[in-house]
Amino acid sequence: MAASSGGDEEEITAINVTPLVDVMLVLLIIFMVTASYIVQQSIKITLPDAETGQTTIERRSLTFTLDKEARLFLDGVPITYEDLGPFVEKIRSDVKNSGGDPSLQALISADTSVSHGKVIHLIDAVRKIGITDFAVNVETTSLAK
Repeated sequence: MAASSGGDEEEITAINVTPLVDVMLVLLIIFMVTASYIVQQSIKITLPDAETGQTTIERRSLTFTLDKEARLFLDGVPITYEDLGPFVEKIRSDVKNSGGDPSLQALISADTSVSHGKVIHLIDAVRKIGITDFAVNVETTSLAK
């Protein structure tokens, strides 16, 4: 009465995808949770409030930022006023070569502690490099009065 070990056993040829789906769902959840931490403003500044603030129109914008120490950043990268012209010309030619509109718009953000003169100096520098359309970034407040 011994069990026979005949050749009745078949090889398993199908793959069970349930563990694979479980792992992929866990990875998706981890990615979704960490993605919100990655997309944050890299330069910490406090924007001034304005009751007449508006959103800008959609087109190629360059973000100029002055932080608390009045250091200049272009699209989050530190830059000097002397390097603005060549850097913007390279961006303008890249946009033109890709078939886009080479006209650029500047979005100027400055911390509230930066002096008015430094902001005007930045606006003047932006105009000198050929960007005539610009917006000043502010935090909007409600009309409380």
